[in-house]
Amino acid sequence: MSYEGPTQLYVDGEWTDAASGETSETVDPATEEVYATVASAGPEDVDAAVAAADAAAARDSEWRRMGPSERGEKLRAFADALEEMKDEITLVESHDNGKTPFEAGIDVGMVIDTFRYYAGWTDKITGSTIPVDGPRLNYTRREPLGVTAHISPWNYPFQLAGRSLAPALAAGNTVVLKPSSVTPLSALYYGKAAEEAGFPDGVLNVIPGPGSSAGGHLASHGDVEHVAFTGSTEIGKKVMEEASDTVTGVTLELGGKGPHLVFPDADLEATAKGVRNGIFMNCGQMCWAGSRLVVHEDVHDELVDALVSMVEDYPLGSGIDDDGRMGPAVSASHQQDVLDYIEQGKQEGATVAVGGGEPDDKDVGYFIEPTIFTGVTNDMTIAREEIFGPVLSVIEVEDEQEALEVANDSPYGLMSGIWTNDIKRGHRVAENLEYGMVSINEYPVTFPQTPFGGYKESGYGREQGEQAIEEYTQVKNVNVNLY
Repeated sequence: MSYEGPTQLYVDGEWTDAASGETSETVDPATEEVYATVASAGPEDVDAAVAAADAAAARDSEWRRMGPSERGEKLRAFADALEEMKDEITLVESHDNGKTPFEAGIDVGMVIDTFRYYAGWTDKITGSTIPVDGPRLNYTRREPLGVTAHISPWNYPFQLAGRSLAPALAAGNTVVLKPSSVTPLSALYYGKAAEEAGFPDGVLNVIPGPGSSAGGHLASHGDVEHVAFTGSTEIGKKVMEEASDTVTGVTLELGGKGPHLVFPDADLEATAKGVRNGIFMNCGQMCWAGSRLVVHEDVHDELVDALVSMVEDYPLGSGIDDDGRMGPAVSASHQQDVLDYIEQGKQEGATVAVGGGEPDDKDVGYFIEPTIFTGVTNDMTIAREEIFGPVLSVIEVEDEQEALEVANDSPYGLMSGIWTNDIKRGHRVAENLEYGMVSINEYPVTFPQTPFGGYKESGYGREQGEQAIEEYTQVKNVNVNLY
């Protein structure tokens, strides 16, 4: 299928080629064929997009003077426009990223729900009065930051971009979105939705381009007031450093090495399904993947056997022209990175219970077998580093205390899972886990209204929920002497 969607930059309400004329090709990971050729932004295009957003954020601009109820209506119209294009965006996301249409459709639906959720926030961003001594009135206002930069990743190209765009726009900011150059296509539909919704020019700008030039220039731009970045911890640290040059705030959603803590009283059938979905969905290319299975010795063998039987014949494919349940890795280089981790796991003494390489029945596409390692210790590379692929490391423990020690012994702290029918244990373990998100008896799960973010090297700040409104506003204190 040939791509017929937008391929240009969207800047100041206009579709335009990159100033340099540069383009880049995107490849369908399931077929290894070029799917589209897209304009590739450079520093000059970043400057133009930021200038447009800055003008649209001015205090006398149409967007800034727009009442909160009207801004909410614009966001609802934006969500309606996305819903009209849902099937098209879903198919584009599948071809560009490799995930199945079923998974891509969930992502698009999540974005639509997120914009509708934040449309309801526009007239609920309030300040407060503060009692102070004397005949004074003291109060706070929450005001938009101005221009916000959004640097989104390739694993959830549409959903993770929308997750940060929605609260930023709801709070009255303007946005410049730089999607990954590996998967730039679905993000361009935000430009189409902005046109359909009647956004003023410059409020939303989309500039696909390389992270090394366009992304770095955007993160360090003097007219950007906040940077939202989702990606690896290594690159997140660089973004934070670049933003610090202009004392710009950041929201960073970075890596993870999520543990499932499974206790003897758990419903093992439900546990197996949750663990499977938490590591093999999206080919394991998830920051919140449950990639470590920390399981009590009493149920270790039974749970491993159940998981192996679930995935040993797991259908691989794009889901577009076949019945695939798990798609390919996003690129040849990433496929090789994951395969290298699998080989390292073997060399370090872990046992392959299922999978362990490339599937024999796939001649094209960047596919990897769903892989489960047993006999893993928490000091092995496959238990320490974020593989970002369909690789599960099973670690056997003797009791609750050891399970907690293993789970918390990680530089990451994004999402964790607990599997138990003892509600006291569930709450007790949740309290002691050093993770920003804990899910009991289901995995993975999140909602537009719940905060998303991690402890330690998994990030800084929070996306989603009321907390995201706080990320994209600043507090002004006003004191009035009533003499």
